[in-house]
Amino acid sequence: MNGTTRLGGLLAGHPTVPSQPAPDTAPNLPPQTRPPGPGPSQPSRPIGRDDGPADIGAAAELPGALPIPWEEITRLREQVADDINVLRGQRRTTGAPLGDKDLEEAVRARVRSRVATWAQQWSLTHPAPGESDLERIRTELLNLFFLAGGLQRVLDRPGVEDVLVDGAWMYIDSHDRPRERLRSPFSSRAQAVEWVNQMAAASGHGERQLSYASARVEFDLPDGSRVAATLLAEDVVIAIRRHVLERATLADLVQWGAVEPVLAAFLSAAVKAGLSIIIAGDMASGKTTLMRALGREVPAKERLATLESEPELRLNHDAPGAHAHVIAFRTRESNGERDATGRVTLADLVPVSLRYKATRVMVGEVRGDEAVAMLEAMIAGGAGSMCTLHAKDPEAVVDRLLVPLARAGLSDQAAYRLIAAAVDLIVYVDRIDETDLGGQEHRFVTHVWETAGRSEGSGVALGQIFAPREDQGEVRAVPARTPMTERRMRKLERKGFDRRWLAAYPAGQWQPLRRAGGAA
Repeated sequence: MNGTTRLGGLLAGHPTVPSQPAPDTAPNLPPQTRPPGPGPSQPSRPIGRDDGPADIGAAAELPGALPIPWEEITRLREQVADDINVLRGQRRTTGAPLGDKDLEEAVRARVRSRVATWAQQWSLTHPAPGESDLERIRTELLNLFFLAGGLQRVLDRPGVEDVLVDGAWMYIDSHDRPRERLRSPFSSRAQAVEWVNQMAAASGHGERQLSYASARVEFDLPDGSRVAATLLAEDVVIAIRRHVLERATLADLVQWGAVEPVLAAFLSAAVKAGLSIIIAGDMASGKTTLMRALGREVPAKERLATLESEPELRLNHDAPGAHAHVIAFRTRESNGERDATGRVTLADLVPVSLRYKATRVMVGEVRGDEAVAMLEAMIAGGAGSMCTLHAKDPEAVVDRLLVPLARAGLSDQAAYRLIAAAVDLIVYVDRIDETDLGGQEHRFVTHVWETAGRSEGSGVALGQIFAPREDQGEVRAVPARTPMTERRMRKLERKGFDRRWLAAYPAGQWQPLRRAGGAA
């Protein structure tokens, strides 16, 4: 065990090449947004439809497979846990409770002692385990205390984004390869439930136990990955969502091909200038990753409140002073008690966050009543706030935002007025998934619109600042030659953006898009 997981993976795995040379008369872009040189590409083999169990690997075949039955690991873990509980009680009695460092050292010492004793007894009736076997057992026990236990060796694989265990099978989604299907690391339904409850307890949510009385549970792993488990399906289903791009910045997104330098400079200036932004896109298109990167552009003198039902932005985990001070608010489910404080929604959190003098608000994803509260916050002092919105098509973003506003009781006309008054920019991100063709996933920005009041059709007027140029084979966002509102453009210029870049780089500075089969 090395104490941390390896958060591998890139937003887009295709190689990169140097950007096109700028015209002699073009102003220079900020150096931090210029794309780097070539990067590696990792080929992979798709799983065929006819592959049967004999053709598909098992989790046990991954590095670190356990040499003994899981029941022995469970017994050892319980023994170590009992030892630690006794030690905690002793330390509390003496007035010197265990700190994090002391706890880790104590667990390591108890693990070594218990495994040594176990090995002596095991050798009486079984072949004696070698030192490498004992090290794997010790690592597994430490992982159960500090990491993800039996699934850690899966999560440690570079590029893994999502893992789903469904009964006897496990499905692994990575950024740079087709979906993989392996046998589950759990030998039985009981073992899978036990893993969930052990991890929930270790996360500080020991009261959240998976059982028939409580058929679903959600919690965080120590590395921040989000776990959702349920017994409501035919078998035990465990979904783990990884945060492989937790530290991504705008410069990283340029490197990975999600944005290009002109667009990155534009978005950076928009955030610093306090423009309110909605980031829209389909599922798994990179909305949260982009908003996380934009959050790191908020000036350090400000205070930023993040409102989420699941902790994905995690900007509060960055080094102090790297960007704005971040207060991370989370929703809370009802505890079922009449007289106790009950459910806290995203809509409840918006006004709460403003009471703590947050100058900006970021909502992880707008789905319901929080849409009204969010837009009102953008108007009433929360300039520069941001949120994400699920929308399958770029042209449907405004109509998609009307849905939660209508549920909150607003008429279409009232909703249009609220959107036009609150929102400055709408950014759309898209994804091309070619892993089934032997290619890779590509995620990138395709559109940036500026809101421009009400339209003649009583909707919201939008001006395209960046858009694809599909007649020239470019599906990503390039300057659209639409003039931006002068008032907003002057705000961007005060934050370092040069409006001449939009004319000087009409095709942007995108790296070539490496499509499967050689298509551009």
